[in-house]
Amino acid sequence: MAVKIRLRRMGAKKAPFYRVVVADSRFPRDGRFIEEIGYYDPTKEPAVVSIDAEKAKKWIATGAQPTDTVKVLLKKNNII
Repeated sequence: MAVKIRLRRMGAKKAPFYRVVVADSRFPRDGRFIEEIGYYDPTKEPAVVSIDAEKAKKWIATGAQPTDTVKVLLKKNNII
């Protein structure tokens, strides 16, 4: 099972809001997930990012691979 840390799109049309989730890579983007570890709101100025650092580090230590976008968000929050 390939586990990814990725964004799950929420919100209305043209008003995106994302939840940072841990999910099996075989499931769809907005489908089933294992755990929610934070959120990202790019519509605010500046963008609002809230990620639980302990949960993110735990999942990365157990082998979850963050996507490119999530990796940038984790680096901005000094989690990795």
